[in-house]
Formats: sequence, C-alpha cells, structure tokens
Amino acid sequence: MKAQWLGVDPLRLLVFVLMLLPVLALLGLGLFWLWQNGFLHYWLIAMVVCGGLGYALQQWLLQRERQLLSDLSTEPNPEWPPSADAVWQQIQTMAQGCEPQDWPLEEGTWILELGRKTMETVAHRYHPDEENPLLELTVPHTLLIIERASRDLRLDVAEKIPFSNRLTVGDLFRLQRWKDKAEKLFNVYRAGNMLINPVNALLGEAWRHLRARSFDQVRNELHRWFLRAYVCKVGYYAIDLYSGRLPLDTEEPTAVATPVSAADLEQVEPTGNVIAEPLRILVLGRTNAGKSSLINALFGELTSAVDILPDTTQIFKPYSLTREGLTQALIFDSPGCDSALFDMQQMLAAAENADLILWVSPVNRPDRQIERDCLDALRAFLSMRLDRRSPPLLVAASHIDQLRPAKEWLPPYDLNNSLNIKAVNIKMAVRAVSADLAIPIERVIPVCLQEGKVYNVDDTLWAALLDHQDEALRGRLVRCLIAKKSAEDWILLRQQMAGAGRFLRDLPSMLGKRIGGGDA
Repeated sequence: MKAQWLGVDPLRLLVFVLMLLPVLALLGLGLFWLWQNGFLHYWLIAMVVCGGLGYALQQWLLQRERQLLSDLSTEPNPEWPPSADAVWQQIQTMAQGCEPQDWPLEEGTWILELGRKTMETVAHRYHPDEENPLLELTVPHTLLIIERASRDLRLDVAEKIPFSNRLTVGDLFRLQRWKDKAEKLFNVYRAGNMLINPVNALLGEAWRHLRARSFDQVRNELHRWFLRAYVCKVGYYAIDLYSGRLPLDTEEPTAVATPVSAADLEQVEPTGNVIAEPLRILVLGRTNAGKSSLINALFGELTSAVDILPDTTQIFKPYSLTREGLTQALIFDSPGCDSALFDMQQMLAAAENADLILWVSPVNRPDRQIERDCLDALRAFLSMRLDRRSPPLLVAASHIDQLRPAKEWLPPYDLNNSLNIKAVNIKMAVRAVSADLAIPIERVIPVCLQEGKVYNVDDTLWAALLDHQDEALRGRLVRCLIAKKSAEDWILLRQQMAGAGRFLRDLPSMLGKRIGGGDA
C-alpha cells in the first residue's frame, strides 16, 4: 500500500510541484527583477489600486446579483382568501431567517427537513388543534406540493444561475473534497512564503483575504437565496392546498362550467354549446331603480321586462352577456330589495356565487335606509367568507335626468363645472349616494336609463366594469377552484372504488395463476 501524506499520493504531489515550479520561479525572478530595477514600489501601488478597483467592482456585481435574485422572489397569490395573509407573512419571516450555516447544501437531508418545517408552519395555521397537522395531508397532495415547488425552483435556477445545467451534484461534492485538500497544501505554502519573503507574504495575505471575502459573499448570497426561494415555493403551494386552490389534475379550473353556471346557461341557451365558466354579474337594488333597464342598456337590446309595480321579478333571472372587451358573462336580474317578494337568503346565496355586483340606486329617492341595511347585510355576509375575497361592488346612480332643473336634459355634463346647475346637482347626488350607502365615491357612477335618454352607460359605467374585470376574474377562478375541489373528491372516490372492484374481481384468477405456477 502506498504511503499517504495529508491524504494525497506523494507521487501525484510531486507531479503537481514539478508543474507548478516554473510558474513559482517566474514569479520569484520577476519580483527580484522589479526590486533590482527600482520598480517594485510601482508594482505594489498598481497591485493595491487594481485590488481596490476589483473589490469595488465585485461589490457592485454582488449588488446586481442581489437585485436579480430579488426579482425572482415569490409573490403571494392574489386569489388567496384573506385568511392566507397571516400565513404568508409567517412563511416570509421563516424564509428570511434561513442562513447558509444552518442548512449546508452538501448535507442531503436539508431539503426534506426544511420542506417539512415549512409545511408544518402552514399546517399549524389551518389545523391549530391538531398535534401533528401534517398527518392531515393526503399523499397525492404532499407529492403535488413537492412537484410544483421543485418545478418552479428548477426553472429559476436553470435560467439565472450560470453553469447550473453543466454542474452535477457529484461535481459539487468532488469540488468540496478537493477544496479541503488544496487548502491544506496552500497553508504549507503560506507558511514557507512567510519565512522566505515576509513583505510579499503580507501583501499576498491581504489580497487573498479581499478575494475570499468577495467570493464568500457571492456564494453565501446565492446559498441564502436558494434556501429562501425553496421555503417560499413550498409555503406558496402549501397555502394553495389548504386554501382549496390546488386540485390534483392540471386542467384549467375555468375551462368547464361549474354545476351552478351550467344550469343557468341551460336556461339562457338550451341549444348552445357553452363550455367555459362565465363571469357572474349580479344586479341588485330597490324597486323601479332601473335594474332591468340597466341590463337592457348593457345589452343594447331588450332582454327582460322593465320593473313595474307590483314587482314581478320573483327569482334571479340569468341573461347571457357577450360584448367586446368583457369575458362572456351571465348577468342576473333581481327583485327589488324593498319588494315583498325579496328574500334575503336568496340574495346572499346569489351573491356567494357572484364575481361582480352592480347596485342600482335612484338619486331621486333620498330614503336609502332600506338599501343601506341590505348592503350592510351583504357586506357582513361576504366578509365572513374567509375562504374567498369579496366581489367588486359598483353603484349605478340612476334617474339623474330627474334632478333639478327637471326639464333640462342636455348631456354630456361636466361634474366639475360649477356654473351648470344640473351638473352641480348630479355631483351632489353622487356624493349623497356614496355617503348613504358607504361606497367609495369613485365606485358610484351617475347614469340615465330612461329610453331615448340613456347616458353614461356605454362609456363611464362600461369603463368601470372593465377596470374591475381582472378582480372579478380572480373571484371567478377562486369560485371554480372551490367547486372543482368539491367535485374532485367524489370523482376520485368513484375511480378508487372502481379500481378496487376490478382488483377484487381479478384477485381469484391472479391467485390461481400463482398457485398453479407453484405446483408446476
């Protein structure tokens, strides 16, 4: 067996020294020549200046890398319900506390341990009474979280980390082993150099310290980012799961109509072939406020009877709304909130499945207490649903043509024109509606819905609808995910029962084959 020195074969060490000796000799002779010709101090100054510039450039590159990595940070999902906000803050705090020395990458157990700790953090928030909340996770969903988090992290690493597609895990371990051995040999060289040339050794040590500090900062920054990104990715999908937004299949949740919308679409287009989930817009308000007229104005054609007394709208009637710029929608007419036919529970049930709510309030009716009570009940109901966010609410302030002077109707009206009495009264009416119904004034749009006088619907109100379409689409996605998660459990149960039935059916024949094979 060959003798080993410092864990290295002496013959291999000799080969290394012989190859390095000419370079070391050149360095030594070069320094001697500089000293002999009086240029050594110039060389020292140049080394210090270049070292300082290199260090400054390295720090600038480090800041740039930090900015690049911060751009890859995981953002919270806007479709999450309000209950997820506190959980995400806890995950962010946990991620910020991850330090490289606590989670060395060369130890393969870190990925499972850190992932388990992250998922436990989320699980404890959703199952505070469970001693082991992770046991509430199903195996397929656990695998799905790991799969999604690993996929996102893989894409980030492949796109942003240089040579990540070339270096293997084995390369990293081998580099680490060679690094330890090389440091031992280099320490011997440093000790000898200190004895032979103390001045050069001190300068070399300072230069080496600067380089090591810079490269260690870059390495630690990358390591720290990797750990924090991993925690955020796992936490993100764990929150998705516990919020009911992580179905097992990959089909787009809005690609198929939910059972509720499918039934409504059947009423509207019994012969149509509508597959995707539509937006659901709910129109509410008091009797004779102009709800049906508003729907007519949005459609551009007559689609339902205008409200008359007594109120004949007994249910929430769906109508299909297709218009350029807006995702295909179902818009629902409703009975007046001051009608004897109005049912609060029906309204709340309809609002639960709504993605956007239009409230129609007549400006010529100052008695708005019944509207405020109805809206307060609606807002209280929506705020209690912590599993989803409330749909955007817009108010159409109707009958502005009846404001004083009643006989004047010369639109358009500039509400900032203090010299126009009609414009001033419209502006005051909008403020009154906003205050009485506790609605932000920017969400109150004055309109006229009278036939032949339709005003401010195709421009201002339609623009407001489009401005809130993204928010409504997020509500639609949440609604579809919840419906899909509910249906998924039954579908999987049927599939599992069918698979178990086939297995039990084939079990006797499989046992017979094994017994027959054993006898043979």
